[in-house]
Amino acid sequence: MRVIKRKPTHPGQILKEDYLEPLNLTITELSRALGTSRKTLSKIINGRGSITPEMALKLSQAFDTSPEFWLNLQTTYDLWEATQKSSDWQAISQLVSNEAYQAI
Repeated sequence: MRVIKRKPTHPGQILKEDYLEPLNLTITELSRALGTSRKTLSKIINGRGSITPEMALKLSQAFDTSPEFWLNLQTTYDLWEATQKSSDWQAISQLVSNEAYQAI
């Protein structure tokens, strides 16, 4: 498994810096456009909330991106966080090698 050494950027920060700020949008304006609460959007932007599949669909529609873009950002961030919180997963024995699995 490839482990990312530096902490990935939270998708909320990307939303803020690459979309809200350049477009001069407020959290309130975007929450209205997305049909979501300001509180929910604020939590995401401040790194305390996650991009759900539903939110990914809304953001992709609003900003002409793909839902996968937003979900991949969130997944990358979440996996990095999980690797930092615990090393229990490293003690799991490999049951099948990738080469053996591909031969099936």
